[in-house]
Amino acid sequence: MPESRLQNGHKSQVRVWCDGCYDMVHFGHANFLRQAKALGEYLIVGVHTDEEITKHKGPPVFNEEERYKMVRGIKWVDEVVEGAPYVTTLETLDKYDCDFCVHGDDITMTADGVDTYHMVKKADRYREVQRTAGVSTTDLVGRMLLLTRNHFKQGQYEYHVGKEHSSTMGQDSSARSPYTGCSQFLPTTQKIIQFSDGKPPKPGDKIVYVAGAFDLFHVGHLEFLQKAKEQVRGDYLIVGLHTDPVVNRYKLSNFPIMNLHERVLSVLACKYVSEVVIGAPYTVAKDLMDHFKVDVVVHGKTPIMEDENGEDPFKYPKEIGKFVTVDSGNDMTTEKIVERIIRNRLEFEMRNSSKEQKEIELLKALEEHKITA
Repeated sequence: MPESRLQNGHKSQVRVWCDGCYDMVHFGHANFLRQAKALGEYLIVGVHTDEEITKHKGPPVFNEEERYKMVRGIKWVDEVVEGAPYVTTLETLDKYDCDFCVHGDDITMTADGVDTYHMVKKADRYREVQRTAGVSTTDLVGRMLLLTRNHFKQGQYEYHVGKEHSSTMGQDSSARSPYTGCSQFLPTTQKIIQFSDGKPPKPGDKIVYVAGAFDLFHVGHLEFLQKAKEQVRGDYLIVGLHTDPVVNRYKLSNFPIMNLHERVLSVLACKYVSEVVIGAPYTVAKDLMDHFKVDVVVHGKTPIMEDENGEDPFKYPKEIGKFVTVDSGNDMTTEKIVERIIRNRLEFEMRNSSKEQKEIELLKALEEHKITA
């Protein structure tokens, strides 16, 4: 152990290493990093390059610069290492002074079918946490390719329209690998508590309120929230999340891709967010601003659709001089992500099919080894 880590003969800090693609960062990634951080005190996350991911898995949805920003925006991450090697080595752990590496209970392999964590496992510097049920990048890509409403779970605020799956990705029951396949997401109060800081604003804090869909939480959302807090010098940022039917009214098509509960966790994982209003009203009225003691309401450069009564949803904060428009400087939208997926549909379907086949082959090999051992 390095001398700098020793104080009076005792280690001063447990440092944890995680690495991965972190493509289309969602609450499953965030929950994994939350669990990893809980095993130590300082969390370092290595993110692979586009070249490495393409070589071993196929093309990522987001480029490396976008993925670096997204991981830095997760509240449990202390440091990001850009261009981390695809296979985790002891040299990497030592270089960043990490005690051990953490990964989920799924399988990650190179293009040659080699376990990317075999070296750290052999050296007993590997820890495992449970994969978050009900979400995966594969599943989200599948939803976008389908763009039907059957990705919504039945509930008070969600639609449920029964259309047949036309893809083998995501939640399709034909997915045979326990890692590629995706079970139903079951929201609980415990999960929200784990993601929430639970801290009320301090006396004198400037409270900022923003509202929207925040569907498929992406780098555009991240940079908007950062600017919303910084440009008005806010201390406490509250995000109001609209219900699925409300989002569908102004987004049209079959949006949102993620349901309300999923969007809540995705936004709560952002380090700039202090609190979330679940199922916020579309119109920001006096009672909402009084209840949360809102000092300023912020909106991005996107067009504002009138409420069902034909009025501007931000009429009241504008009248009292508490409305500000902020330009995030990032033109990423949920619609643009869907366009990327559809444009590269065949590549993504081939990528996920290949990934599933490798997982099935490895699982079979592991079972055969158990039988013969």
